[in-house]
Amino acid sequence: MSRKRAIPDVLQSILLYGILVTIGILMIVPFYWMFILATHATPDISQFPPPISPGKNIVANYNNLLAAIPFWRSFFNSVYVSSIQTVCVILFCSLGGYAFAMYRFPGRDFLFKFLLITMMVPWMAGIIPWFILMKWFGWIDNFNALIIPHIATAFGIFWMRQYTQNNIPKELMDAAIIDGCSEWLIFFRIIFPLLKPATSALAIMTFVNSWNNFMQPLIILKSDARLTLPLALNKLYGDPTRGFDAGALIMGTAMAVLPVLIIFLLAAKKFMAGLTAGAVKG
Repeated sequence: MSRKRAIPDVLQSILLYGILVTIGILMIVPFYWMFILATHATPDISQFPPPISPGKNIVANYNNLLAAIPFWRSFFNSVYVSSIQTVCVILFCSLGGYAFAMYRFPGRDFLFKFLLITMMVPWMAGIIPWFILMKWFGWIDNFNALIIPHIATAFGIFWMRQYTQNNIPKELMDAAIIDGCSEWLIFFRIIFPLLKPATSALAIMTFVNSWNNFMQPLIILKSDARLTLPLALNKLYGDPTRGFDAGALIMGTAMAVLPVLIIFLLAAKKFMAGLTAGAVKG
């Protein structure tokens, strides 16, 4: 009986791993193909069947990319905006989530419900008021417009509140208070290190969203010196003097995707831990 039951279990495991491997390959193939096409010239990219092995045009594509747009300036603009925004989100959302989870104060439940309601409003619905405010502040063509309104997000506060509430015992804070620790010391020396799985996942999500942000930089940034990477790459579509250079465009896209892939691979373990932590608790 046990042998008969073991055979279906083995078949289920084989089927499960087969499905996972298939999904993994389907996820990897687009990235592989993008990096392969980045090494080919535009005529080779347009042919059928498309190339599936590395080409010899990588240097030419790179030179054409640098000649068409200020790639590295835009790259570091994106790094600057995304990094500062990510650090601010981690700090302020951790503080906000910690306050909602650990403290009772007048209006706490109402404020948290209002926070959840704001998550249901599409961000595009507030794009016009946001632009008017940025213009009133004098932040047109300024990175402040992309950083300061996003130093804390409703989702980030909700995320950190749920993790803190489900994984940090309140008795830990009470013991620290009895020992004479100040509020700031409790948070930064005791609580914040314990939030690493949640902050790691939130950091990756925030960085990727900021890195890929296109609409808001398109509205705010005007000068070529301040373009972020998505805007700079978009210029490759509309340059009538050079024509459409698919090789340079795919090269730029591959170079833009590479940092995000590296960050995710390095932090994948913590990212998954942040996603799954507290999932069993209500």
